Order: sequence, then structure tokens, then C-alpha cells
Amino acid sequence: MQCPFCGNAETKVTNSRQSAKGDSIRRRRECLACQERFTTFEMVEQIPIIVVKRDGSREPFERPKILAGVQRACMKRPISAAQMEQIITAVEQNVFTTMDKEVPSSYIGELVLRQLRSIDQVAYIRFASVYRSFNNVQEFYDEVNSLIERDKKENSGK
Repeated sequence: MQCPFCGNAETKVTNSRQSAKGDSIRRRRECLACQERFTTFEMVEQIPIIVVKRDGSREPFERPKILAGVQRACMKRPISAAQMEQIITAVEQNVFTTMDKEVPSSYIGELVLRQLRSIDQVAYIRFASVYRSFNNVQEFYDEVNSLIERDKKENSGK
């Protein structure tokens, strides 16, 4: 492993630990030339997932693209960066464990909506308006009413 400080290729591992999720190994390294310490992570390479868009075009699954959409929906809402990260991680894990090599963009959108609905209804409506391409106020109204009805059903069962 090349030292990020001096570029020397000779380093030694001083500590190795499995991450909390068990999906990577954290290694603490020391450069044998400059004695600086740095951390590296080792993880299994993911099989690339292809997202099939509404128009039939295909593109690679990109976590940052989903995160950007969630961040826009959550803007000026009481939602922490950690909560947004949890949403993206849950969606990503679902996609990688349940799908083969291709996943419809609609599936990803519904996963994000499900996560947002449980955290913040305003963020849910914002994301839904873009994801479902609302064209008029009636579509917003229908989605809000649908959300209210689902909440009533869920709360009446408690």
C-alpha cells in the first residue's frame, strides 16, 4: 500500500478490525519511511447494478445520485445527514440483495419513498413530486390525501 504522505510503497499494518456492519476491514497502517500513520478500508467489490430508466435507457447504479435526490427532498427539514445516509444505505442494501444485475428506477424510487415516509412527510411529498412527475396541484393534493389516509389506517390499528 502506497503511503499518502510520502509515496513510499513499504508500509506495515499495525491494526486490523472488521467494520461494525461486517462489510469491510479497517486497517491502520504505518509508513516505514516517514512513520506517518493512515487508515485503509478493504471491502468486497460489488457486482455492478444497472438501473433501467423509464425510457428504457440503462445506466450504472450511482449512490451519489440517489443521495442528491434525498438531500433535495430533505432540504430545510429536521433530518440529519446520518438519517439521510441511513436511507441511502437501506435502499442500496435492498437493491444489492434482492435484485439481479438490473433494477428498474421505479423500484429504487419506491424504496426511497418508503424510507422517507417513515421519517418526514414533507420530504416524502417533495421526493414524490419529482419522482412521480406531478404536473398540477391536484396531483399534490391526491398524494397528500393518500398519505393522510395511510396514516389514519396505520394509527387506527394501534
